[in-house]
Amino acid sequence: MNKKLIALAIAAALAPAAAMADSGNVSIYGIMDASYDITDNGNSTAGAAGIRTQKVSSNSSRLGFKGTEDVGNGLSAIWQIESQINADGNGLTSSATGGTTFGGRNTFLGLSSKTAGTVILGRHDTPYKLATRSLDYFGDGLADNRNLMGQGASYNLGATNFSFDGRQPDVVAYISPTMSGFHAAVAYVAGAELVTTSGQTKGNAWSAMGMYNNGPLMASLAYERHNIGSVGTGDITAGAANVDKSEKAWKLGVGYKIMPAFEVGFAYEKLSDDLNAGVKIMDHSAWTLGGKYSMGSNDLKLAYTKAGQRADVADTGAHQIALGLDHNLSKRTKVYAQYVKLSNDNAAVYGLTGAGATGQVLETGRAGADPSAWSFGMRHSF
Repeated sequence: MNKKLIALAIAAALAPAAAMADSGNVSIYGIMDASYDITDNGNSTAGAAGIRTQKVSSNSSRLGFKGTEDVGNGLSAIWQIESQINADGNGLTSSATGGTTFGGRNTFLGLSSKTAGTVILGRHDTPYKLATRSLDYFGDGLADNRNLMGQGASYNLGATNFSFDGRQPDVVAYISPTMSGFHAAVAYVAGAELVTTSGQTKGNAWSAMGMYNNGPLMASLAYERHNIGSVGTGDITAGAANVDKSEKAWKLGVGYKIMPAFEVGFAYEKLSDDLNAGVKIMDHSAWTLGGKYSMGSNDLKLAYTKAGQRADVADTGAHQIALGLDHNLSKRTKVYAQYVKLSNDNAAVYGLTGAGATGQVLETGRAGADPSAWSFGMRHSF
């Protein structure tokens, strides 16, 4: 009797594994990143006093499932479902990137060939974003360079605009195979399915990049265009007068490992638009320069990022400096300490949004404020 029970138990345990083997390879992965942040949003040009806060933040913590299946003729079916998870106990955030929903991060289905490349459908980071993310040594935290990069001048785009460094739904993308260190990607973003009358125009976007990554050198070039409609993709605050106009950006990135312990990264972007006067929020440039020096289990990091002022409005630029120290406990676990200070020109309202972090956005009326923050955290990958 006991032998029969044991046999049944073994069969039950192996049944899901057998089913999984039939359907392909499935992996579970994720990142848990939590920090204790001490922030000060600074005094504004108008004299409003800064607000100091202390809180636990979740910095792009995520849980994902992905898999492949060999379907023959050199093709593999690929899929991924990735969701933002709550590591700070205060509810999900970053709804502008879909982080509040299951599968709100990079979630897609597609076909892949080693010789022909990969095609995917779903929600995904744009090629423009991916072109330089490896050059941000403070990515996903309060000191993320996307506080200033990829943003409309003197604005954080958040949920009200279509960021140039974003993750978008309704994506059809092609990624080429890597040949001698070079690969390319192009994506079309269909925009939201909100057209209800024949008079409405649906927005869309195109994004493309080429990247060379071989040995100590990484270099990339990217371009993205947003075609503004009355609904869907585009700057939804621009108004009906700007329908059928566009926002454009191009970006250059270079990373170089000078020695095994020392690497640097640089990115420059130019944003422009043909919107009507008074709403040309994209017409400016931005750049970032950073480096990392490794000493045993410790990584010392430094980065400087600057956004120029709008072409039609003075004093709308800003700059940010970040300093950090990572202590690696293992290949998958580290603790870290960071300091960041963002300095706005008199009419600028950039904030320490931290991209994936539960950061701080400067509200209207706080132009010229200089927010700063200390962040002490831990990151584990699995």
